[in-house]
Amino acid sequence: MSKPFSELRERLLEARIAPRHVRRYLRELADHLSDLKAEEERSGQSRVDTESAALRRLGRIDDLASAMIERREFQSWAVRAPWAMFGLAPIGFLAVAWSVALLILWTGWNIFLPQADSPFAPSTGPMYGVENAYFQAGRMIYFGAPIFVGWVIGMIAARQRLKTVWPRLGAALVALIASTAQVHAGRTEVPDRIGHISMNFNFGSSVQDVSSCLTHAFVIMSLAALPYIVWRLRRFKSISA
Repeated sequence: MSKPFSELRERLLEARIAPRHVRRYLRELADHLSDLKAEEERSGQSRVDTESAALRRLGRIDDLASAMIERREFQSWAVRAPWAMFGLAPIGFLAVAWSVALLILWTGWNIFLPQADSPFAPSTGPMYGVENAYFQAGRMIYFGAPIFVGWVIGMIAARQRLKTVWPRLGAALVALIASTAQVHAGRTEVPDRIGHISMNFNFGSSVQDVSSCLTHAFVIMSLAALPYIVWRLRRFKSISA
């Protein structure tokens, strides 16, 4: 990508234009610039003069940027509806991921531990092999989902050059939900729930419980924010260089 287009790309992203529209617009400009260069080359000019003339005919960066920035329909949904992108969407994804994890827990319980009162305390002792791998996959999805959601939020914020207010709120909400989530499974403990599995959200009843939840939320949010922090540091270094 030529330098003018690199500058234009950054300006469009900073104006909150959706990346897919930026990519399409730059491809169209690149094709148009190639046609202009071909026309200038036929006039017998040097390569440098040809490129300069083609760029002048293409238009100034300010004009090219304004053509996209002034049209609201090209703005990303993260700008038009940040409450949905960083509130509803992460919670929805988290709900789906946790549903998959609980389904793995339930199916593993019925397949590998049909006689156990709870999959969390099997009477047969430690599990190995396929059984252990199956349950560990569910645990990985359950505990990894909030962190993965945080990574996605950070990636969206980085790609679209967003201010960090909404992404931070979204990541904090996900971390808070994850820190208060509790899963219970047992034929005796949870007799009246589907599959004898229940899930609730509880801060606890004591100061120590609340402190533990907040600490857990802070850990989740810190892990989720790592890719975004690394990106910000690299971007700062590239700008300073």
